[in-house]
Amino acid sequence: MKLTFLGTGTSFGVPQVGCRCAVCRSEDPRDKRSRCGALFETAGGTRLLIDTPPELRLQLVGSDIEDIDAVLYTHEHADHIHGIDDLRAFTIRRADPLPLYGAPETLSIIATRFPYIVDDSLQMLPGTLKPNGRLVPVTPGVPLHIGDAAVLPFRVPHGNTDVMAYRIGSIGYVTDAKSLDADARAALEGIEILVLNALLRRSHPTHLSIDEAVSTAASIGAARTYFTHLTHENFHADLAAELPAGMSPAYDGLVVHSGPTPGAP
Repeated sequence: MKLTFLGTGTSFGVPQVGCRCAVCRSEDPRDKRSRCGALFETAGGTRLLIDTPPELRLQLVGSDIEDIDAVLYTHEHADHIHGIDDLRAFTIRRADPLPLYGAPETLSIIATRFPYIVDDSLQMLPGTLKPNGRLVPVTPGVPLHIGDAAVLPFRVPHGNTDVMAYRIGSIGYVTDAKSLDADARAALEGIEILVLNALLRRSHPTHLSIDEAVSTAASIGAARTYFTHLTHENFHADLAAELPAGMSPAYDGLVVHSGPTPGAP
């Protein structure tokens, strides 16, 4: 399994508009963070996009991604869905609508905000193009197969709402979580790679702090953990140097690989 981190920043991104801090002015490319998104690619060639952040077109071009087979949505916040129109580049080359997976409440909001993408009764004028998506609700704890990808969705709390996290083969992808309950931990049992959000050094009501993320990752026990959804409060190099062995901050464009795990969901 190949995982490409398309974006690893918070809803503000890094550099943050109007900020002149040292991180926002850093010349280290790893300190430039667009909004969170990722791409999974299986050995058989199935490509699953996680979320459609606002910088999606730039992320896809930067990582030379030419096609996808489906989108898995974590939740409906703007920094995770508002690049959805960029899916048009894929759907104009498809005979069928692109499957868009997510929790029913997330898909309902996508249908409300972007009805032209999923409502077949809304037709474009001749000579114009639009994305063409098909909403596919997922149920936490119920595995699904997309191509040769085995996907297990599970919920994690995000303030007053929930976020859908995903185990794809031997990789767990968790963003915007405040904690992991027993069901989430069971879904992540035996994973090789964990992707986990780590927002700030101080506590936050809807996200894991860096210390909380480190503690959570240690309890999961994946061989490798990559932290995402990072702010402009830390240089990549400084954070990387202080994290425990086996844990690293992700960065935009990072590519990691996992091996096959027999019996993975």
